[in-house]
Amino acid sequence: MRRIVVIGAGPAGMAAARAAADLGVDVALIDAGAKLGGQYHRQDALASGDRFGLPENVEHIAEAAVWAIEPVDGGHRVHMRIGPADDPSRRGRAVEARALVLATGAYDRALPFPGWDLPGVFTAGAAQALAKGQGVAVGDRVIVGGTGPFLLPVADSLIAAGARVVEVAEANTAVTGWIANPGGALAGWSKAGELAKYAGILARHRVPYRSRTAVVEAHGTDCVESVTVARLDGLWNPVPGSERRIVVDAVAVGFGFTPQLELALAARCRVEHGFVVVDAAQGTTSPGVFAAGELTGIGGADLAASEGAVAGAAAAKYVGATVAAPLKAMARVRSGRRFAAALDAAYPVREGWQDWLRDDTIVCRCEEVTKQALFRAVDERDVGAVRSLKLVSGAGLGLCQGRVCGRNVAELAGVDGAGFAKRPIASPIRLSELAEEEPVDGSIDAEESGRALGVEY
Repeated sequence: MRRIVVIGAGPAGMAAARAAADLGVDVALIDAGAKLGGQYHRQDALASGDRFGLPENVEHIAEAAVWAIEPVDGGHRVHMRIGPADDPSRRGRAVEARALVLATGAYDRALPFPGWDLPGVFTAGAAQALAKGQGVAVGDRVIVGGTGPFLLPVADSLIAAGARVVEVAEANTAVTGWIANPGGALAGWSKAGELAKYAGILARHRVPYRSRTAVVEAHGTDCVESVTVARLDGLWNPVPGSERRIVVDAVAVGFGFTPQLELALAARCRVEHGFVVVDAAQGTTSPGVFAAGELTGIGGADLAASEGAVAGAAAAKYVGATVAAPLKAMARVRSGRRFAAALDAAYPVREGWQDWLRDDTIVCRCEEVTKQALFRAVDERDVGAVRSLKLVSGAGLGLCQGRVCGRNVAELAGVDGAGFAKRPIASPIRLSELAEEEPVDGSIDAEESGRALGVEY
């Protein structure tokens, strides 16, 4: 049976599923969301129907949390639990396939600052998800802060949901970064219309957009009541005397994205500089495993969809389909990566953020580990990697397992943060569920497992 498994139903995953299905390959498209689209194309969870159509040979497995990937003869077995995460009756299922496409995306990076653990402080992605998915604004007076163009659609979504966005605080000076890389900026010229649209929305609603500015502290007793914003120098150190106090009841902050590497590491893919290494066909270093979207680099939905199209075609070829090289999609990938490189250069995260912290600032919210406690653990013990860092400090041992704090804690401690994503169980699962026997679909037969098909374009 020619079948591939695609994990993630955002722009990259949907494009991969369509590309493979159009080549006559059956596809199991697994996603944690109830509907297709991912964060970028997030749909109203309460609305009926799904605005995205898929070919008939694509099985969409919704509300499915993949908790493990294991190798089997000639392929891979994907373990999942299907149903709402808090539903004890969710069921187990395993799917086998000779080829996988990982399109698990990324999540917001939030930098710690005094008061960031107060109720009312949200990641930018969470604020947008509530606004787009349920029409709910996180507050009446909201400040949006961080760095990157993602702040603009977040502000737009909040305004559409009825919030008053009092300011967009951009920590970098994006214009300078783009001027330094005109080739990369030119590769993203199609985004100019989108940028103009958001600029018009901010202007109509009189929302100030301030560069070299950041939220450096949140204030409140039981929830956020105000924030302090400050001008930053080139290294992101607050400029003395530039502080302003702004009354708000919600804060949405985002400093770029962190790829979800758990399944890629479980599939034994090589990771460099925080991203999965892929070749021209989106193939990873693990045979039969392809990756697309934010796993391979942060570049936006268009690049993710183009990578997905290439990965889907390559996966189809790997399982025996006759495939012509998707040259147009590959050209879009090359152009998109030039834009992504320019994007990364224009919106870096500077080390000065570490000076926003006080000794009592919490850096791991789950375990309430402060900056002082983290530094004391590092100074007193021999910490050379993430595992020892977690054991001696407690950071990353809580409910989120380092997904929120891991990258920041690793930078503060001077260790490689990718280790926070190394875990045999990729998503939370009950012990009772772990003990259940799972039905296995699509077992790979001996004839198929004996083939050795490579993919070269």
